[in-house]
Amino acid sequence: MSLLCETPNPSRRAVLMTGGALFAWAYLPRFARAADNRDPRLIVIVLRGALDGLSTVGPVGDPDYAGLHGDIALSLSGPNPALPLDSFFALNPAMPVFARLFKAGQAAVVHAAATGYRDRSHFDGQDVLESGQPGPGNATTGWLNRALTSLPAGDRVVKAGGLAVGPSTPLVIRGAAPVLGWAPQALPAPGEALAARVLDLYNHRDPVLAAALQKGLDADRMAMSDELDGKTMKSRGGLDNAAGMRQSAQGAAKLMAADDGPRIAALAFDGWDTHVNEGGATGRLANLLGGLDGAFEEFEKGLGERWRDTAIVAITEFGRTASINGTVGTDHGTGTVVLLAGGAIKGGRVIADWPGLKPAQLYESRDLAPTSDVRAVLKGLLAEQFGLSAAVLGDEVFPDSGAVKPMRDLVV
Repeated sequence: MSLLCETPNPSRRAVLMTGGALFAWAYLPRFARAADNRDPRLIVIVLRGALDGLSTVGPVGDPDYAGLHGDIALSLSGPNPALPLDSFFALNPAMPVFARLFKAGQAAVVHAAATGYRDRSHFDGQDVLESGQPGPGNATTGWLNRALTSLPAGDRVVKAGGLAVGPSTPLVIRGAAPVLGWAPQALPAPGEALAARVLDLYNHRDPVLAAALQKGLDADRMAMSDELDGKTMKSRGGLDNAAGMRQSAQGAAKLMAADDGPRIAALAFDGWDTHVNEGGATGRLANLLGGLDGAFEEFEKGLGERWRDTAIVAITEFGRTASINGTVGTDHGTGTVVLLAGGAIKGGRVIADWPGLKPAQLYESRDLAPTSDVRAVLKGLLAEQFGLSAAVLGDEVFPDSGAVKPMRDLVV
């Protein structure tokens, strides 16, 4: 059901007739960790707000792409050319580190991917993505934490516990297994430096007024949110700027590089809801992608020799519309990309059963149709990094997902 795209306009029939399908209908762990001296690590980066996969990894070989995605479509020509990954897909030029890793066989892309959720609500989509449950609800534990608790007692991954990076613990890693919380030093947003100086002044001259000012500043920060789905979606602990992404990855890498450090980590980066002035090769989205690219680089540098056994996966709740809207942005969609990086990744590949972008091929006539399940990717990583069985993954880690088989050969 899946394809390593290497030629333009791949035929679905040709895909289905090939041997080497990347979904496994039965899974056996490929290695015994005690025997091969591996010390695997898994880092999950949640991109909250819904990443535009078509402007991250553009299907430049699809004849319908440029017309649909308009001014924010990637191109191999022009002042900011995209970075070719193969003859069909090209990467946003804001991600040269990922491009280098891809060329070195240490990064891969799964395109036209989505969870089983289809209703385009950020709140519910994020709950499904992070909880690993088949639908939205009042989940209190995440699939990554349940993966930790599914490992044998005494396993070094279990004893090291998990790592949550950010002001609060992402749902994906909440649960019974112990989790170390680490928050990078807050980086002042534009304009906050002046407010801080004023606050300091009042602290010395009028403590009562200073307390009132501090309360107002805190309220302003809490109110900085998008009006989505008729509700107010406040930050759930992520970071939404390039410097913060890089800093959080740098700190996490130092902790995970230690012999007794955590082997599993979760980070959440906010700000990917690009309804207005999204930009393509340059602009708002490119700035965010540059921050994600910087995070990949900080992990590569900071993990040192541990990088070779590390897998990083970046996931988002859903994609965005194939057509741009009237404000040169994109609205809530369906299919998007999963980005994989790390020395443990079997990279240099864009894995995609490409659905096409003609009107009849779009999901509900508006979105990139999903042909891969994000859970299949996550299951494959957990199986190949930590030896979890398909049964455990389908029943405990991702409940009621037995029909979604682990994607194979993601790890070297």
